[in-house]
Amino acid sequence: MHVVHLTNAYAPASGGVRTMLHALGEGYAPHGHRLTAVVPAASRGVDHEPWGVRVRLPGPRVPGTAGYRVLLDAAAVRRTLDQLAPDRVEVSDRFTLRHVGAWSRAHGVPSVLFAHERLDGLARTLAHLPASTARAAADVANRRWAASFDRIVVTTAYGGEELDRIGVPTVRVPLGVDLDVFHPGARTRGPAGPDVVLALCSRLSPEKKPHTAVATLALLRAEGVDARLVVLGDGPEASRLRRLAADLPVTFLGHVEDRRAVARTLADADVTLAPGPLETFGLAAAESLACGTPVVAARGSAVAGLAAQASEPGEFARRVVELVGAGGSARAAARARAERLGWATTVRSLLRLHGAPARDAPAMSG
Repeated sequence: MHVVHLTNAYAPASGGVRTMLHALGEGYAPHGHRLTAVVPAASRGVDHEPWGVRVRLPGPRVPGTAGYRVLLDAAAVRRTLDQLAPDRVEVSDRFTLRHVGAWSRAHGVPSVLFAHERLDGLARTLAHLPASTARAAADVANRRWAASFDRIVVTTAYGGEELDRIGVPTVRVPLGVDLDVFHPGARTRGPAGPDVVLALCSRLSPEKKPHTAVATLALLRAEGVDARLVVLGDGPEASRLRRLAADLPVTFLGHVEDRRAVARTLADADVTLAPGPLETFGLAAAESLACGTPVVAARGSAVAGLAAQASEPGEFARRVVELVGAGGSARAAARARAERLGWATTVRSLLRLHGAPARDAPAMSG
């Protein structure tokens, strides 16, 4: 089976969707299937990678997104699909690629839409719409998207809520985490230190609320806690965040491409902060848990089901103190939660959804 996956959420500094794509390609291959990713880029090209094939189509840069581009040339996308002749189509996008569903129907190719984000939340946060207006706009958009694709995949109950309320059936397929790369053994710090190390691993954009991490650090230090913060990620809020952190011990690492370096940083932290209230899965939080580092997450987000919960910086700070005080038991509990997540389970679930055979041998580590 040849699966073609199209997405706009693929850039040099992107995170969750790109990680998922690579993991699916690596996971499909041992079962005898192959993945081709179609993504926007500065120039046209084809790259053969260990996980599959990446087809780059020219797409304009989206201002204020730290390098993201968008597939706007629908005709070029359809020509590419004609050439690739997929057996199944997957789409991770609810912005410009709805026409891919029409192509799939016309060619008799089953299609799956991944609903990675909450449109109602994005409308509130990015467009600053009132909650009722944001909800109505999201409902209209979601009905159109649902009508264009055969199946819709959500990764968590939270991610599916806006589709549930308009009666759109979804299939829940939790994403995974690489339990071998992200492991407590990646830790290089001693079992305890004089300071408290916080980590934030996130795209630095408004809907992720990265400023909450800096505010949490400031409160902890005001209370006499010798805390510091390490930030992995980049985005449009980076400059503002640096200004907010000017007088605080914050290390900005930018986007870190090396996954093992990310694992070491997360494992060396005492607590990871996940302040984004709109997270529908939170891959970075799952990776932190896999490293044995507990997480404090925004109350109401999908991550909150795996982590301590907080709503504002003061509560984030209190939860940090509690987790640090719990010591090794909190770290053991974090790893135990992550071990329920693995890419092999995700791959098998998607292959069942595609009606494709899965071999008995394990698909992949984790």
